Amino acid sequence: MKLKPLAIAALLACSAGAQAAPIYWNTWSSTIAGSLAAPSGTIAVTFAGPAFGVASPYPSWTPSATFADGSIIDNGPVAANGIMQLTGGTDHLNTVSFSVPVVDPVMAIWSLGQGGIDAKFVFAGLSPVFISGGPSAEYGGVGITVAGDTVSGREANGTIQFKGTYSSISWTNPVFENWYGFNVGIAEAAAVPEPESLPLLLAGLGLLGVAARRKAQEASEA
Repeated sequence: MKLKPLAIAALLACSAGAQAAPIYWNTWSSTIAGSLAAPSGTIAVTFAGPAFGVASPYPSWTPSATFADGSIIDNGPVAANGIMQLTGGTDHLNTVSFSVPVVDPVMAIWSLGQGGIDAKFVFAGLSPVFISGGPSAEYGGVGITVAGDTVSGREANGTIQFKGTYSSISWTNPVFENWYGFNVGIAEAAAVPEPESLPLLLAGLGLLGVAARRKAQEASEA
């Protein structure tokens, strides 16, 4: 059976979708601001919360397998992206915001907790998905643990993903520890289409549907 061009295109799209997504990571410029540069444009990132500081270029965000599984996420952050440093120990709500809505954002967490201290990120109404985890080049350790709305660990590192569309992500860090931190990123496909582009997309899908019906009708009449 020969495949029609549209079927071939669909198969190619599915195959491409199965590959790990390249991630564009935020670079922190201060304790309140950063930016991530994707090919479609620069997205501003802001942070509101009691930050300990910003470290850059640190940590190394290696080994790479700790922060990128190679199946869903192709690459972790790099040292030049820096890290937002947190100490926790309060019920203050921390929020990271994006200048445009993004789809399926990811968060890399480094050095969460230590021996005898199980530190946590408790997300507000969100259930992150575990992607990867393991030791860091700086302190060793283990992978983060994800259970419901909470990420925890004792000297733990790794990456989580939030499935859906978000303008902001909020959480608390109820356990004090000096110190741990995070960074955020998106895939290039994550930018939400501009509203004016949606009618064009729907129109294109409609034309494909009409063409498919015509092909079916011609085949039945033959």
